[in-house]
Amino acid sequence: MTSRRQFLAGLAAASIAPIRGWAAAGAPDYLAAGLFPDESFRLAGLSVEGDILFDVPLPARGHAAAAHPTESLAVAFARRPGTFAVVIDCAGGTERIRLQAPEGHHFYGHGVFSADGTRFFATENKYETGEGRISVWDAKTFERLGEFSSGGIGPHDMRVMPDGQTLVIANGGIETHPETGRTKLNLPVMRPNLSYVSLKGGLLEQMELPSALHKNSIRHLAVRGDGLVGFAMQWQGNQTEHPPLLGLHRMGRDPVLLSAPAANQRHLQGYAGSVAFSTDGATIAITCPRGNALHRFDVQSANFEDAFALQDVCGLGAGPDGLIFTTGTGLFGALSQAEPKVLTRSDCQWDNHLIPIRSFA
Repeated sequence: MTSRRQFLAGLAAASIAPIRGWAAAGAPDYLAAGLFPDESFRLAGLSVEGDILFDVPLPARGHAAAAHPTESLAVAFARRPGTFAVVIDCAGGTERIRLQAPEGHHFYGHGVFSADGTRFFATENKYETGEGRISVWDAKTFERLGEFSSGGIGPHDMRVMPDGQTLVIANGGIETHPETGRTKLNLPVMRPNLSYVSLKGGLLEQMELPSALHKNSIRHLAVRGDGLVGFAMQWQGNQTEHPPLLGLHRMGRDPVLLSAPAANQRHLQGYAGSVAFSTDGATIAITCPRGNALHRFDVQSANFEDAFALQDVCGLGAGPDGLIFTTGTGLFGALSQAEPKVLTRSDCQWDNHLIPIRSFA
């Protein structure tokens, strides 16, 4: 495991100055979508204290966003299944271009820029065949360059691995079709997986859950600096069962599944929203908006550490000293070793995800 000292040294170096390009947008530390009092959906840039530095209108409810590594550009996605993704000039507060999924495809709510900022990747569903696809876009012109297989059905979240050459993709296993909205069409035979794919589309490795957990949809991801992947799941099976909703995986090894004591686990209603490693990489947490809870675990031992009651908590990311969370009630708070600390309360409803721009972990 990378030591706490190494992580904090990297954090200190990253914090000397704002990321080049993002200074023009007020040097935000995070992006988050939300619903504001005028009933508008917006993408906001937030400081590490929770101050809103900018907000830009979205055409409909947002889900997640991707931040360009050096320029003040973001791509905001519609909530799945959606057909638009908006490229936003965060410094100018304007929509630069709107990406459209091609006929027969819809976006799945997430995307990511390559480490060098030259390409953009988005998760998509080719819905007539149920195939998961990854679309590739030029990150300057946003011309669609091509696509390749995600390695499964229902790709949702996706991250670039620390080598800068590999994507890890959460194939949730759930088939959908625009004509039936968010209806899940294949629950009896769903097979979620983690797929590791080269930036050119070659499948490098794939991890499937044990057959008894084939209804545990892998949804969201976090990647530690040494390549350890954390994944959050959403149970599609019998609601009297309460399987693990958090896993750890390293390429070439079996997954490690993490679960809270039965009383705590039952309270989550089979649903984890976001996942993140702490700043030092020693702990990992999931948010559970249906259970109004945040659960934290020790990475090395895979042991449950603690649970915190937070109403409608979902957004989660690394912060200067642990974790940062957002809620649907407008809270922006920090969690280090003690109790959660509310830093700000905005007059809005923060949506599912908090996207770090600065590399805190």
